[in-house]
Amino acid sequence: MNSHVPGRTAPKILLDDAAVGRTLSRIAHELIERNADPGALALVGIHTRGVPIADRLRQLLAERSGITVDAGAVDITFHRDDVLARGGDSPLHAQPLVRGTELDFALAGKTVVLVDDVLYTGRTIRAAIDALLEYGRPARVQLAVLIDRGHRELPIRPDYVGKNVPTARSERVSVELVEIDGQDRVLLAGSPHE
Repeated sequence: MNSHVPGRTAPKILLDDAAVGRTLSRIAHELIERNADPGALALVGIHTRGVPIADRLRQLLAERSGITVDAGAVDITFHRDDVLARGGDSPLHAQPLVRGTELDFALAGKTVVLVDDVLYTGRTIRAAIDALLEYGRPARVQLAVLIDRGHRELPIRPDYVGKNVPTARSERVSVELVEIDGQDRVLLAGSPHE
């Protein structure tokens, strides 16, 4: 993302490293405030960037409430609706990398908070719910996202939002995290007029 293509606007920084930290801190506070029993919470990150976000929220919850909540990761690869095309056609997109689902706790009685970096059409979240329910039936499922960029195609609404960012479909929101990218920031690239 560091290179600039002539004729295109440079990416706009929506959140820098300090803003990412403040945003996650606020989400952690909201999780505590909205859940009477934080001990019944479980954070499940959606691969790829939802996993480190869930891990950070888990640490923040422990610092603020003194309770260590269960945490896991879910892989949605086999639940995506864009992996295999119907009728034997070629896939719509490149085949995704399969990662492991890690849910080392019982879902029954838990409030499971699915965690992702960007909410867009809602299809990733639908796939994550399908994948999660293969492992059990939680008492409730909530959704926490760092960025909500709109353009929903499914009736999915997050419970916890770091930042609402109205976007054009031609724009791209990129989340970079220290654990994966070496730095924390959120960028908006592309122009609605391209």
